[in-house]
Amino acid sequence: MKYRSTRGQVSGQSFESVVLEGLASDGGLYIPEHLPQLPADWQTAWADLPFAELAAELITLFVGSDLTRAEVGQLTAKSYATFDTPQVTPLVSLDPSTGTHILELFHGPTFAFKDVALQFLGNLFEFFLERKNAMDPETHHKITVVGATSGDTGSAAIYGLRGKKNVSVFILHPEGRVSPIQEAQMTTVLDANVHNVSLVGTFDDCQDIVKQLFGRPAFKREHSLGAINSINWARILAQITYYFHAYFELLRQTGNPEARPVFVVPSGNFGDILAGFYAQSLGLPVARLAIATNGNDILDRFLQSGAYEKNAEQGVLATPSPAMDILVSSNFERFLWYLARDNETTAGAGAADEQASEVIRTWMDQLKTDGLFRVSAKALAAARQTFWSGRCSDEDTYKTIAKYYTRKDQPPYLLDPHTAVGVYVAEALHPKIEALEKERAAGPLHTICLSTAHPAKFSEAVLKAVNEDGTQLDFGAILPPPFVGLLEKPRRCLRCDNSADAVAQLIVENLSA
Repeated sequence: MKYRSTRGQVSGQSFESVVLEGLASDGGLYIPEHLPQLPADWQTAWADLPFAELAAELITLFVGSDLTRAEVGQLTAKSYATFDTPQVTPLVSLDPSTGTHILELFHGPTFAFKDVALQFLGNLFEFFLERKNAMDPETHHKITVVGATSGDTGSAAIYGLRGKKNVSVFILHPEGRVSPIQEAQMTTVLDANVHNVSLVGTFDDCQDIVKQLFGRPAFKREHSLGAINSINWARILAQITYYFHAYFELLRQTGNPEARPVFVVPSGNFGDILAGFYAQSLGLPVARLAIATNGNDILDRFLQSGAYEKNAEQGVLATPSPAMDILVSSNFERFLWYLARDNETTAGAGAADEQASEVIRTWMDQLKTDGLFRVSAKALAAARQTFWSGRCSDEDTYKTIAKYYTRKDQPPYLLDPHTAVGVYVAEALHPKIEALEKERAAGPLHTICLSTAHPAKFSEAVLKAVNEDGTQLDFGAILPPPFVGLLEKPRRCLRCDNSADAVAQLIVENLSA
């Protein structure tokens, strides 16, 4: 298994090298040169596997000779032993009348979906570095992880990397634009290898700085930069597992082997739903993937018009679902490469790959210089065959949280604001789901909304939503034990100017110290 950059200047890379490098040297994102084949009997052989073993089977398909199946199994077992339920990502019914389910992805150490990938990635970093040092004791192999966060990535990365040998981690977050719990989760981790950095600006500013640092070859090489944002392929790979796990669980719960899922995913940086795209591409029988956005709706606007546009005049809106508050979805480039290859090229298979990279370079240059690019009508039609989309306003986010917590006909369910965006869009798409079910004339369709975070992480939004009509939510009753007293713990955080030069200097000074 080898990997190439979406922008075409780097290819033939091993799994280990793309994990440790993160972002390709040409500024592109790594993708497999070819997708592997699932075993012919996967639907029966994998149907009853525990989550960690299912993850090991899927991940092994992508690692080539860099890891044995036994080594992958040891890494996944270690990674998912940290979750508070044996199921890791349980599937629960939200509304039986509409066949709507919630895939709870918040049972990891930081109560966010990113734990699924970052617990694995932290162990993977440590494994590769220890093996390199054992093979080459004269050289001290290490990695300096630099990442940007709108809240959940930072805490999940820190909990995945804290105390790891040969790893230093610097996490940039926009000051005042993460929830109090998210900020406390990050800044109360006092391990010597963890450095939190706050910047005045937005998540996009933080993400741009990270990309600029990776675009400085000498700096990247000298400090062995590594990525934990979803630009790192290992994160996407790890997240593929819960789509397969949800499918198998749906079959078990319904008792119907013909049941098919429609996945609705709250989307910011596009990594979460991109894993669903890869699951579908591998052969998972997904009826449709649906992108749910908040007011920062670049992905929804793209699927309406075919124009991928920053909307820079508006800027990044601050919403009740801050992890989705972005201007540009970095991971969308991976999907765009496949879209270009299949719809914007005229050559045969091998040459089409190179032409697709040329198209990507053109599109990314246009996005940088003009703030937008447009795809062809053919490409837009193909994108719509893969994805539905919808947008949820702040007001509808609050209303959706209140609706499901205060309902009288069924037990209350408390949604975090990101999951509420997904549920609202799922409701809006219900007529299309019903129409698709009739068109297929096959098994029933079930809507699975991915729940990306525990509601306790967004107490301000949740309390505002459910208390407006007089309902009094006892937030202490739902607070996970690790959150009790978290806001009062000692903290460490570095403030920095909003520039790549300032962040680079801060990294050098702290590594030297």
